[in-house]
Amino acid sequence: MHYHSIFRSNAFQDKVVIVTGGGSGIGRCTSHELAALGAQVVITGRKIEKLEKVSAEITEDGGKVHFIVCDNREEQQVKNMIAEVLEKFGKLDGLVNNAGGQFPSNLEGISANGFDAVVRNNLHSTFYLMKEAYNQWMAKHGGSIVNMAADMWGGMPGMGHSGAARSGVDNLTKTAAVEWGRSGVRVNCVAPGWIVSSGMDNYSGDFAKFIIPSLAGNVPLKRMGTESEISSAIVYLLSEAAGFISGVTLRVDGAASQGTRMYPLADATNSVSFNGFHRAFIPDVLKDELGKVEQRSTQAQEQKQTQHNKSTGENS
Repeated sequence: MHYHSIFRSNAFQDKVVIVTGGGSGIGRCTSHELAALGAQVVITGRKIEKLEKVSAEITEDGGKVHFIVCDNREEQQVKNMIAEVLEKFGKLDGLVNNAGGQFPSNLEGISANGFDAVVRNNLHSTFYLMKEAYNQWMAKHGGSIVNMAADMWGGMPGMGHSGAARSGVDNLTKTAAVEWGRSGVRVNCVAPGWIVSSGMDNYSGDFAKFIIPSLAGNVPLKRMGTESEISSAIVYLLSEAAGFISGVTLRVDGAASQGTRMYPLADATNSVSFNGFHRAFIPDVLKDELGKVEQRSTQAQEQKQTQHNKSTGENS
């Protein structure tokens, strides 16, 4: 099996794209899709074991991949990584700033070091990568940058450090889009909602036991998103089809960031997940819940078929 993308198979032929945090989660999925579309993908991360595993997957599927161990929080390492990509491949067409992370904590419980660490991981790293990609290549040749934010529009209670950093990424995206437009560089951002991803297994305690399994109920579509649904948004913004889109933060959250808490959400139907990632897996924390959802979906389809058979006089 290979990645089932909605884009044409050669959409990124001969393009060189860096995906940070490509060793897991959304970064892993996006790297697979870009490679399936012909790109030379460069994945980066801090753990070589993850990068080696994903590189082996992409190679096995027939894609082109190169990995570089890089701590995006360290400016010099970022400079060296971008320089290595340019030395090896001679250009840089796209940059996906996917890497990031946080931990759950109320504001009064976040230490100064913890706050700084999350801001460095999500905001400073994004800035270093954007700046080096621009200065070392894109200023003279153009290119496309896609950053990663989150659903922080109503604040991020329980993760205020991440909300502050992600809001900064949103504003940084808009600023760079204006300043770098003169060089033919497009800068956009994707803000995922609640996505079924391996990253969910990084949480523990009450957050993993109670909060994560309840998230789908707070989405108007009454489901969580897939990594493929985020990857396809990233790939679109990187592509030539989005050639006149810059400075945009695209919310991919099933409308969870819209409306108010006063508006009751009814049960939803007819919303089907898109999952083109043939190597996707369900995080442990959601296996029971998603199993129940799949069972209810199957039962609904069977009931619908039974009603159809009765209305047409066919045997069930």
